[in-house]
Amino acid sequence: MSNIKKMTNWRWMIVGLLFIATTVNYLDRQVLSLTWKDFIAPEFHWNDDNYGTITAWFSIFYAIACLLAGKFIDWAGTKKGYLIAIFVWSTGACLHAASGIFTMAARGYSSTAAMAAETDASAILLITSLSVYAFLACRFILALGEAGNFPAAIKVTAEYFPKKDRAFATSIFNAGASVGALVAPASIPLLARYFKDAGIGGGWEMAFIIIGALGYIWMLFWILCYAKPEKSKHVNEAELAYIQQDDKEEVKASQEKEEKVISFWRCFTFKQTWAFVAGKFFTDGVWWFFLFWAPAYFSSQYRYTSDSKEAIILIFTLYAIVTILSIFGGYLPRIFVEKKGMEPYSGRMLAMLIFAFFPLLALVAQPLGTYSAWWPAIIIGLVGAGHQAWSANLFSTIGDMFPKSTIASITGIGAMAGGVGSFIINKGSGKLFTHAAGSFTYDGKEYELSADVIEKTFNLGDKALGAIDAQGMIAKVTELGGEIVTQPMVALGFEGKPAGYMIIFCVCAVAYLVGWSIMKALVPKHKAVKVD
Repeated sequence: MSNIKKMTNWRWMIVGLLFIATTVNYLDRQVLSLTWKDFIAPEFHWNDDNYGTITAWFSIFYAIACLLAGKFIDWAGTKKGYLIAIFVWSTGACLHAASGIFTMAARGYSSTAAMAAETDASAILLITSLSVYAFLACRFILALGEAGNFPAAIKVTAEYFPKKDRAFATSIFNAGASVGALVAPASIPLLARYFKDAGIGGGWEMAFIIIGALGYIWMLFWILCYAKPEKSKHVNEAELAYIQQDDKEEVKASQEKEEKVISFWRCFTFKQTWAFVAGKFFTDGVWWFFLFWAPAYFSSQYRYTSDSKEAIILIFTLYAIVTILSIFGGYLPRIFVEKKGMEPYSGRMLAMLIFAFFPLLALVAQPLGTYSAWWPAIIIGLVGAGHQAWSANLFSTIGDMFPKSTIASITGIGAMAGGVGSFIINKGSGKLFTHAAGSFTYDGKEYELSADVIEKTFNLGDKALGAIDAQGMIAKVTELGGEIVTQPMVALGFEGKPAGYMIIFCVCAVAYLVGWSIMKALVPKHKAVKVD
């Protein structure tokens, strides 16, 4: 009889935990985007610019935290570092629920309904400002913790998988982002509506608390299940040999002494670092834009509130497309490497070029959206799938070029660049959409020229205007005694907010090809970084 033991597969259990953590990460991130327009904004009198400010600063908080998170994970170690990260972000997620209490107490209101009913312009400005600052404080804590997720997960993937499998493993845990975004619209708005109808605050508070608490449960499983493969009782010799097939000699040396780490500032001297930075800077903002603005898009364009059946089905379908298709993106380089005999980095870059063409579909999302909301939902889903497949391969290029001891640091630097790109697109989008909508005055106050604002200002009743266009809104405001201050923007064949969305969709469409071209120019072929 053979004494060779069958290889264990504990590495896939670890990937499952990474997948769940990433799902929770994106659920926590999505609570705000799915509740702000229909639950939070009426209480605090927010507009697109206010929301854009919060999402933009979250991105910059995340960017700065990512710069430090990678080094922190390398220093603290994967197990302890990941635990600390998820504890911090789960706490930050839960704390959002206190923002309304803080704003009420600071301004002396007895309830959120009293704040929502405020009509004095100066009082409204104070409510808006205080609530934005309160949410920014919570987003800072959330970002500080969430920044540790990807550096830790990428480091774990490098620990548990040989190079040829890393893109596939990364695509699996990275699919947690789209699964989180998939589960979110089918749960978060309904939670908020349930608790609002039950008279528990505005409903959105409990949504933050319940979703935020999921991270604490994950921590228990991580404590029980994770150990480095060479120390794990669940990994046998056969699986360990498979995991370490790329670096047997290096592994033996690392068992005797710690692997040498590249200093943080020296990381910036390598073209490989700047290639990864370019890939993240130009493309992360696209994903975050759709993640943060898709619910508002369907609400503004089609009057589907986030808790409506139509919005839930549309957003669920969008992220179902992302989830199903993105996993195959991590498998494509394996075909190039194993079937075509390509070197792993070259295979990944070819796969990324293919995925860079998917976002070009965004150019037709808005034109086709004039026929049905299903067109932009499907197209955004395909763009998102392309992004997730691109992202899984982009992350894996780090393991191709850098030693394991520096992977988390490089991941953090790249995530910082992605956060800066996201800040630019989210802040710019908020300002653009507010400007594009136009504005009007009534009773000495200036308002955004949008259907929901018109209905509230003139007490017309919810959705009384239906899916009215910009010219129809101008006519209605004039008829009711308002005065148009700024005209809706006209651009690329659209008027008002649709024009703003068309502009941003065009930016998103070309971002990946720009990013890929810069990466290819910096690192045309595989070149590993050597530690002196």
